[in-house]
This record gives sequence, C-alpha cells and structure tokens, in this order.
Amino acid sequence: MDEDFAEIEEVVETPRAASNNPLHHVPVEITVSVGKARPKLSDLLKMEQGAILSLDTKVEDPVCLYIGDRLIARGELEELDGEEGGMLAVRLTEIAEMESGL
Repeated sequence: MDEDFAEIEEVVETPRAASNNPLHHVPVEITVSVGKARPKLSDLLKMEQGAILSLDTKVEDPVCLYIGDRLIARGELEELDGEEGGMLAVRLTEIAEMESGL
C-alpha cells in the first residue's frame, strides 16, 4: 500500500462543524480509471463498431478514482442490485490522505 493512502477502516470522520462550510456542498466530478490501452494508431484507425480494445488490467484489479489529475482513492468495481441493477459502483478500499487539501 502507498504511504499516501490509508486503509478505508482507518479514515477518521470529519467533525460535524466542518459540514457548515459551504464548499462541502459543491459537487465534484470523479473519474474512475479502469485501465489503459496502447494500440498502434494504424490498428486504432481500423477499429469498427463492435471491436474490442484490450486493457492492461483484469476485471478484479483495483480501479483508481481521480478528481482532475489527483488520485484520491482506489476501489473495486461492483454491479448494483435492485432498482439500480446493472449499474456500476465502486467499493472504496483505500483513500488518499487529504490533509493538504484537493
């Protein structure tokens, strides 16, 4: 595990008073990275609908969560059940230390 990350069980909750900060209510966009592909440009240009682009990861490998270009957490992909069945979600397994802010 990287020293910049804490196991999810070690994360300390934010004090209730901090929730009064108006910035805590601003939505942020999180990007989940599942892997990378490095095809040759000629192969990429030949791709058609239905083509498969292989990634450098397996389904069970951890995914990375980013805000902008800053890595904020890692987790595992899961498929939701019930009314949201078929939707993907991420179960967080590691969270970056946020002492220095975003």
